[in-house]
Amino acid sequence: MTSPPTALTGHEPQDARERAAQRRLEESDELVRRYAALAVHPYERRTLDAVLRALDVVLAGSLLLLTAPLTVACMLLILLTSGRPVLYRGERVGRAGHIFTMYKLRTLKPGAELRIGAYQGFDLDERTEAELTRVGAALRSMHLDELPQLYNVVRGDMSLVGPRPIRPVFFAELSEQIPQYWQRLVVRPGLTGFAQLRIERGMTWGEKLAHDLEWLADRSVGLYLQLVVATAGRVLGRAAARAG
Repeated sequence: MTSPPTALTGHEPQDARERAAQRRLEESDELVRRYAALAVHPYERRTLDAVLRALDVVLAGSLLLLTAPLTVACMLLILLTSGRPVLYRGERVGRAGHIFTMYKLRTLKPGAELRIGAYQGFDLDERTEAELTRVGAALRSMHLDELPQLYNVVRGDMSLVGPRPIRPVFFAELSEQIPQYWQRLVVRPGLTGFAQLRIERGMTWGEKLAHDLEWLADRSVGLYLQLVVATAGRVLGRAAARAG
């Protein structure tokens, strides 16, 4: 009499969180495979990228500690004015197609993601404006909602400088419309970059990609520091203008 075979495959997900994690893993693996098949050159680590990663850890780690009291104060303000959750969590495509969870301070009304998540570009901008809370509008105007992304940088999901992080579903669509879009995956997505600093209303995805590819081709320690300083000046200038 033979005993029933022991299951060797993974168990069936038991709850929504586990199913979501499995789905994210499958989507990430699919993006990685597609990237590997479509990339003209295989992904290779460069000495420069290791240096930029070291700068990310030092600068983002320091900023994360220095801004921790401000971040906590902003979280309490969100909690008191519009309740939970205080953080926004969203899936984004990282280097080489791996999907990660990006963190931001919540600036929209609860449930806004379900109402506007399917839109992008101008349609998304228009609907986002209508979903902003009063506190959220102030945080966005000074870029304070992006402080939790310093944690993503320290973890290695993102860099301080790089292409703007994008959702998996939109990334897949844009990669079909613009074949060169896959080249963004050579580097980590960033908190700031050419596209973020130069963005204008009505700018096409192709124009945004051109700025991303400029960073990809010309990235250096000097350019990295130049963009970080330019971003810091922009953020402090907006904060001073709002305070005045």
